[in-house]
Amino acid sequence: MQPAAAPTERSTNIASTVVATMHQLGVLGLPRNYEIFYEALSGTNRELGLAVLSLSSRPTQDELDQIGRTFFAHNHGPGIVEYARDVIARELEEVASLLRSERSHIEKYGRILGETSSGLSNRSLLSQDLLQKIANAMTIATNSTIDHGRQVAATLSDKTAELESVKSKLEEYKRLADTDPLTQIWNRRAFDKEIARIYNSNKGILFNALVLVDIDRFKDINDRYGHPVGDKIIQIIAEIFQTSIRGDMFVARTGGEEFALIIEGASEDATYEIVERIRALVEQTPFTSSQTGMNYGTVTVSMGICMASEAEGPEDLYTKADRALYRSKVSGRNRVTRHSGMAGRAGKSWLLYKKD
Repeated sequence: MQPAAAPTERSTNIASTVVATMHQLGVLGLPRNYEIFYEALSGTNRELGLAVLSLSSRPTQDELDQIGRTFFAHNHGPGIVEYARDVIARELEEVASLLRSERSHIEKYGRILGETSSGLSNRSLLSQDLLQKIANAMTIATNSTIDHGRQVAATLSDKTAELESVKSKLEEYKRLADTDPLTQIWNRRAFDKEIARIYNSNKGILFNALVLVDIDRFKDINDRYGHPVGDKIIQIIAEIFQTSIRGDMFVARTGGEEFALIIEGASEDATYEIVERIRALVEQTPFTSSQTGMNYGTVTVSMGICMASEAEGPEDLYTKADRALYRSKVSGRNRVTRHSGMAGRAGKSWLLYKKD
């Protein structure tokens, strides 16, 4: 097992490697670039590591920012939104110009029809030659109008596809903005919206439970083995949560080693059974390094449950679930506590993203 000083040395080595790698590749020393290479070289995000490996020997800033938008949307949100706004404004202006052109073309065609009709009505005798000339002129005008309409339709189709692409990018950004980059589950921002949604209907209040989770003695894990190991343990526990509940249930990482589950459609007893099973799974999971084989020992979690019907609103629900979690902590950790079975103390504020 590594000595206590090893994590600091390891972090220093990673930082030095990041700086050297960025210098070798000619990457600007921007904070957002450093974040990409630090996460990639620390080995905590495999997909990010593969994305960095696929870069050219002299990556451009645009290529790096594309990786940043994919894996760190929370740092690139303003740029993504500004890009989408510019594209939409440009495309709408071009669509408006096309429609103005089409209107002008149709008006011109209408004038030709009117003049032709007037000319025909004012002539008592029409020669075959004159009729042929009129027919030819009308054919040309009609074909021109049809061709122009087809061109406009094709261009509008292209513009629609481009706008759909922008819409898709914005939807992807929205998903990424609500996703925790380390675990790929929902983040605190998404949790704030989800817990507020519970109280939008009586059904939500009657059939929802909030479960708050905290990894026991997580600071000791980081201090002993280093943050990359701590991050890996967080990822494993997040995966246990995701695979242990129904797909329609909500799982979020709300802080460093803190998680929240919103379980819908279950009684308090059924919720307790679900949560107790998850707690036992975490305790029974071997936490070892696939590279070195080092065993990091047993990792446990403490949990607190509160039914939505026991609270007056989202903040009260969070506070009461937090009291239950606190009771699990002070009672020895590695256990589940129901708020309904205890008298609690004040918890912490839940809505980090609330707008005034």
